[in-house]
Amino acid sequence: MGDVLAGFHAVWEFESDSVLIRYERGIRAPKLFQALGERRIPLSALEEVTLAPGKRGTLVLRLVPRAGADPLMDAADGQLKEGSDPYRLVVPAERETQAASCAGELAARLTESGPADRYLVAAPAAPLQFKAYDGKATFDGTSVQFRWSWTGASTAKWKAGDQSYAVADLSGVEWRSPEALEGFLRLRAAGTEPVPEPDQDPAAVVFGLGYGPVHESLPFAAAVLAAVRARRPVPAVSQCRRDPADIAERIRHLGELHQAGLVTDEEFAGKKAELLAEL
Repeated sequence: MGDVLAGFHAVWEFESDSVLIRYERGIRAPKLFQALGERRIPLSALEEVTLAPGKRGTLVLRLVPRAGADPLMDAADGQLKEGSDPYRLVVPAERETQAASCAGELAARLTESGPADRYLVAAPAAPLQFKAYDGKATFDGTSVQFRWSWTGASTAKWKAGDQSYAVADLSGVEWRSPEALEGFLRLRAAGTEPVPEPDQDPAAVVFGLGYGPVHESLPFAAAVLAAVRARRPVPAVSQCRRDPADIAERIRHLGELHQAGLVTDEEFAGKKAELLAEL
């Protein structure tokens, strides 16, 4: 495609097989965007693209990722506020023609739907670190270390001492937004139930409301989660046909884009034929 669409706090570049998103690092940008910097989203990781009116003379272009395709969204687990959604681009209303063209062309190129069997969006690269209220967390790609703060860590954590967890010993990561009253990042290991409260758990760091650059904790959690999942066997690809209802819904959505003039006759016919072939 080669189109570039600039919006508030981000610039999207539409390429033949992906969307390159460069996030703004300015003081007005969401803190998560500043931590992310840049992300490349393969088209295979996307299920849908939408364009809708926004607030105060704006439009909102949004990509809908497939379930299980992005470790960042898995780690976030639906906790991100609208303004911090990394798949959302707000543009001035006067760019409607360009935004509609980009949305239509992109929609015509999407060929996948349903849950992904592996992560398709790259996680932030290690080494990573951030400072929480009760300690400092670092990740070198193979292990996570927690080094406790003498001013914030509980007695239980001080008695346990600084911690190191190999990715091979972990089963997952639990993240609770730092915007919540009791935000934390916890490492999950097999056979550790029941778990103590985060401030007493040597496998967790707590954020503290408004404390430090803890917006970096979500990319950190995503990187650890991706490393944990990468060690799991990849399930065999199912050879079964797609759900007819799902195919019908995608053709209906494609037809709406065609009627709105966002998809050409040729693109509509070609994409419809591809979808019907999956039945």
